[in-house]
Amino acid sequence: MLKIAVGEKSQRGCDRMVRRHAIRLGAGGLIGGLTLPRLLELQAKAATPRPAKAKSCIFLFLEGGPPHQDMWDPKPNAPEEIRGPFRPIRTNVPGTIVTDQLPLCAQIADKYAILRSHSHRDNGHSTGYHYVMTGYKPNFADGDNPIPNNDFFPSIGSIVSKELGPRGEIPPYINLPHPMGGGGPGFYGAEHAPFVIEADPSQPDFEVKDLVPPGRLTPERLGLRRRLLANVDRYQQGIETGPAGAMSTYYEKAFRLITSPEAKRAFDIRSEPDSVRDAYGRTQIGQCALLARRLVEAGCRFVGVDAPGWDVHFNCFPSLKTDLIPYADRAFSTLVTDLEQRGLLDETLVVMMGEMGRTPRVNAQAGRDHWSMAQTILFAGGGTRPGIVIGATDEQAAAPITEPIGVSDLLATLSTLMGIDPTRIHYSPLGRPVPIVDGGKVIQELV
Repeated sequence: MLKIAVGEKSQRGCDRMVRRHAIRLGAGGLIGGLTLPRLLELQAKAATPRPAKAKSCIFLFLEGGPPHQDMWDPKPNAPEEIRGPFRPIRTNVPGTIVTDQLPLCAQIADKYAILRSHSHRDNGHSTGYHYVMTGYKPNFADGDNPIPNNDFFPSIGSIVSKELGPRGEIPPYINLPHPMGGGGPGFYGAEHAPFVIEADPSQPDFEVKDLVPPGRLTPERLGLRRRLLANVDRYQQGIETGPAGAMSTYYEKAFRLITSPEAKRAFDIRSEPDSVRDAYGRTQIGQCALLARRLVEAGCRFVGVDAPGWDVHFNCFPSLKTDLIPYADRAFSTLVTDLEQRGLLDETLVVMMGEMGRTPRVNAQAGRDHWSMAQTILFAGGGTRPGIVIGATDEQAAAPITEPIGVSDLLATLSTLMGIDPTRIHYSPLGRPVPIVDGGKVIQELV
């Protein structure tokens, strides 16, 4: 029997109509035709999440902490010891400026969003990395650097892997050109660990070694080994858990990869025309971005690119000017443009950020130190609104003067854009309830 409790505390649905009021209005005839079947239809629609536009995510992580005031949040009226030596330039979006080190991104500012009010309180590299990737504060001190360092809480890439699963033969979650700190599966287990490409695709000898079996290992012998392993597994007690279960998962993943022509084609970056490779830049971050595009084309759900070198404490401006900002500028702008031209930008979410920003004031060694209280994040595609700036910092780029956006807000937004309910709970092996995101709210201006 259906019961409708009109006297209980009202609940507000996604259409912002209080359900109790809807029932009363229907009973009073003020909304014509609101019969019980119609009411149930409306409630079903309210409970059904909106379809996600983003099928994949490319996560460019500028490890070490990119200086927001020297890139996306310039302060031209501040003293030089705060604004630094770089100057602002206009973008193709009226009223939006970036520094003169980002000329390529300035030309396509109408294709991405700039969030200037991201803020949190973890000033450590490994601890901040863990926090950004998982949404949970770490239980270890900064400087303890096992990779991955999240042995309990799953990373956003592993969450995407578990919730959405694979599309084709490509692993759903990939790291390159090495493992991401905090990027592991936590208690989700080996099935949702990243496939790690520990090689630099900008190098002439680049290859994904796990895709190349020994020359003497024919397909027939490979199949025989797999059948033998399966027979052993059937007699192995407790194969689903512990180290044996993890190894079984790794063997199965490896077999699927080395026998998949689709995977081999996706990883073959040399098949790209020289003009395309040059456009991305023959740098590590540039070629990683290009390979990431190839991987999402082939069905990968989440590609995490770890781009190190941004911990600029000493004499930072020469390296920012020559080795860091131009490479990121070219990689991001070309990736976004390339995805758009291929018709993939609407379904591919691109995010570029680090674990923190840098101090407002240049230090005595002509560098900038750790500063997590203010940071800028870029978003493109995947259902985000392009050509906007969200939030603002004070005149020193030290702290948000608008509502701060925290790590939980960021991950709740990424999850929602990918069609994942951030409030969903999974249980650890000991029965502990762990929500996908620990609180947080969707950044409404962005979506």
